Amino acid sequence: MTGRWKFAGKCAFAGLFLVAGAGHFASTDFFAKIVPPSLPRPRELVWLSGAIEIALGVMLLVPRTSRLAAWGLIALLIAVFPANIYMYRHADLFPIPPIALLLRLPAQGLLVLWAYAYTGRRP
Repeated sequence: MTGRWKFAGKCAFAGLFLVAGAGHFASTDFFAKIVPPSLPRPRELVWLSGAIEIALGVMLLVPRTSRLAAWGLIALLIAVFPANIYMYRHADLFPIPPIALLLRLPAQGLLVLWAYAYTGRRP
């Protein structure tokens, strides 16, 4: 992969987290419904995860912090996976087709692999 395409991919990946992170602040109530009820303070968790997504998205674009950000994004994607499972198991609470919620589960793994590509490690 040429450097230009790799950089474009990194920009797209970072942009995904910048937009998603901003969405946590713009649609806090929606995201709070995704937080499993066993976790306390869903609104605060939504704001925290949104801030982390934005920070890691920016850090991914800075060469000095890119690898750390990639590992942070992997950790974040793993940390929020239970919310994706909760969302699928309670699809009736969300205005999203259940098949889309189901497909979101393996898509999370693809996002982890995409982040891994920026850790500087070879598979």
